[in-house]
Amino acid sequence: MSHRVAVLPGDGVGPEVVNEAVKAVEATGVEISWQVFDWGSDHYHRTGLMAPEGFTDELEKHDAILMGAVGDPSVPDHVSLWGLLLPIRQRLDLWANLRPARLLEGVPGVLEGREPSEVDMLFVRENSEGEYSGVGGRAHEGMSHEVGLETSVFTRAGLERVLEHAFVLAESRRGQVVSATKSNASRYGYVLWDEVATETAERHPGVTYERVLVDALAARMISNPGSLDVVVASNLFGDILTDIGAVIQGGMGVAASANLRPDRPDIGLFEPVHGSAPDIAGQGIANPAGGIWSAAMMLEHLGEEAAAARVHEALASVCKSGPRTRDLGGSGSTVEVGDAVAAAVAAGTELS
Repeated sequence: MSHRVAVLPGDGVGPEVVNEAVKAVEATGVEISWQVFDWGSDHYHRTGLMAPEGFTDELEKHDAILMGAVGDPSVPDHVSLWGLLLPIRQRLDLWANLRPARLLEGVPGVLEGREPSEVDMLFVRENSEGEYSGVGGRAHEGMSHEVGLETSVFTRAGLERVLEHAFVLAESRRGQVVSATKSNASRYGYVLWDEVATETAERHPGVTYERVLVDALAARMISNPGSLDVVVASNLFGDILTDIGAVIQGGMGVAASANLRPDRPDIGLFEPVHGSAPDIAGQGIANPAGGIWSAAMMLEHLGEEAAAARVHEALASVCKSGPRTRDLGGSGSTVEVGDAVAAAVAAGTELS
């Protein structure tokens, strides 16, 4: 069966990384019909828009979206983010953002003395509301009494679905959920969050549940990462905590993500979360690991579990034995690492 995948190469190192992710997928032999869209900062400079009107309708015709990093210094960050990525998440209702933080063998960790087996966390980030709902405004612009309002939106329906998904995922892992909260200071949104989390925990008696203040949780990720299995967090808290997790697992170049609507698994967005890194674009030194890992998550979403496993295994093998890019202490280029992963995938495919 052929799968329809939209490719958004993005800006900066985005196209370089996405090319290697596509190469790894093609090495599995899974039949993919790729459609490339040149949306991003160059499109903005040509048209005044990051993507054309109605672009999410076009994307929804596909089974998955593979996306590279988007952003350029010539375009304000809030323009690029609200012009492409956030509309995709919100209009397609991709309400669950999954980000694994697992240290692969051979990848240098920043936590001295920690074995790779001690770093294996899965973050479930609420992805469509919370602090990034886009509700607010500015008044009296340019005046001394200018006001900017940013309103967080927490709905019971939105919380129920993301918390339920986190507990279900925990049941297939080590059976532990930590909920990131700040209900001591946030009197309304996070109090509701805690209440719904407690109700959800009661429906999953086999899962150990903890409520942890987000600042304490950030410290715990450094001091005792092995105590964390599934972490469920709001849009903002999940955004911040997963960057800490990325550093713990070897750096932003290794970080992968999936944006899903698990109640309607007909489309998903898969992207590395390292940023477009325009300062190294075109030099062939960007780490493709996060993009390849994201592509493996995409294959899982498409129901190609065996192919996804081969990509995961190939990436782990290359991280262990090399080549590795310079951010992981090696000297390999983006293409050399991608070629090595693709070769390992192909070898695994032949063996299977």
